[in-house]
Amino acid sequence: MYNSYPYLLKLLLGLEFLSCITAVFCFKKLNGSFWMYFCFYLIVLTLSDFFVADISKVTDIKKQHIYAYFIIPLQFIFFYWLYAYQSLQKKRIFWFFILLYILSFIPIELYFARLKVVYSFNYTIGSFLLMILVFLEFQKQIKNDAILYFKQNKMFYINIGIMVFYVGTLPFFGLYNLLVKEPEIWNMYYLYFLLSNCLMYLLFTASFIWGKTKS
Repeated sequence: MYNSYPYLLKLLLGLEFLSCITAVFCFKKLNGSFWMYFCFYLIVLTLSDFFVADISKVTDIKKQHIYAYFIIPLQFIFFYWLYAYQSLQKKRIFWFFILLYILSFIPIELYFARLKVVYSFNYTIGSFLLMILVFLEFQKQIKNDAILYFKQNKMFYINIGIMVFYVGTLPFFGLYNLLVKEPEIWNMYYLYFLLSNCLMYLLFTASFIWGKTKS
């Protein structure tokens, strides 16, 4: 089923690469601010997605394990840091969410078939926590003048992208084990997963082009 939209998959990788290259070109003007870590994040994520098959062969680790225990946790931990620690300046929430996310691995390891539920249980917990941060970020932008200058606000683009992809795909991963038994419904959600992922990387790219470092 994952090969249902080969052209969209290629487009997704292309847009991910575009965001990475844009980050590299913009790195110099971001140097010295916490935004340079966003560049590193996109570089690591892009290299991981492009070479995950090769990494799997060299390390003899299944691709599912690489995504479940490295790539996906990296995404959530980074965005918890970007939102809670940096943008919202709520360090306690950052550490609390990190703890909750790490604890979400325990039921998988102890009680469930690991890779069968890692995308439903663990991903759902991670996305739900991220959804809270998205709401807090929108609240922050609405309460001050930042919303009036959204075109220069890097977090505006990132927040929209995160909301569309991570929050929007919560039902897909949360109900994954049920949806996979209904191919037509699963296929619709998978199409949304690909399209929203593409849009997210376009918005990441836009954040580098139009967003200001101090916004």
